[in-house]
Amino acid sequence: MDPQEYFSLLSATSQGDKKAFSALYQATAGKLFALCLKILGNKAAAEEALQDAFVKIWHNAGEYQAAKGAVMTWMTSIVRYRCLDMLRQKNVRKELALDEEGVSNKLGSQHGVHNFEDEFCYEENSKLADCMQALEQQQKQAIHLAYFKGLSHHEVVQYIHSPLGTVKSWIRRGLLQLQRCLSL
Repeated sequence: MDPQEYFSLLSATSQGDKKAFSALYQATAGKLFALCLKILGNKAAAEEALQDAFVKIWHNAGEYQAAKGAVMTWMTSIVRYRCLDMLRQKNVRKELALDEEGVSNKLGSQHGVHNFEDEFCYEENSKLADCMQALEQQQKQAIHLAYFKGLSHHEVVQYIHSPLGTVKSWIRRGLLQLQRCLSL
């Protein structure tokens, strides 16, 4: 489905069109569920997050602004923030044992530098994997913690022992580089 079709379905949804909302759900739920599962690591929690996100999408469809990004990007943000809220509410981080020593041991840390190559579980030939490999190590590490482990910027700072502004810059520049690479 192309971006214009997503936009048409979301516009109809904002007018209360249940069939359009159903079509939008059918077209996007698989991808969004995969994101939920990746962040939460639990099928039941991922299903709950996806359901909550789609309720929010239904209620807020009229607030979407095309000038700020694509429909799928908007929906992905809603899903991602819902997952992060669930992680915080249920204190999942403690269950995942992401204390500093555990992260350092798991990732083979030496003097605060982590090797995240083994942590990426992308398909070997995927475009995203190729683009991620092109990033600087610090960018990969910061993006991995923030987007694939669901940590806030402040939590990323604690794990990699770098200033907040530096971490935000690594993430911002890395995401811009990923965007350019993926659009080629």
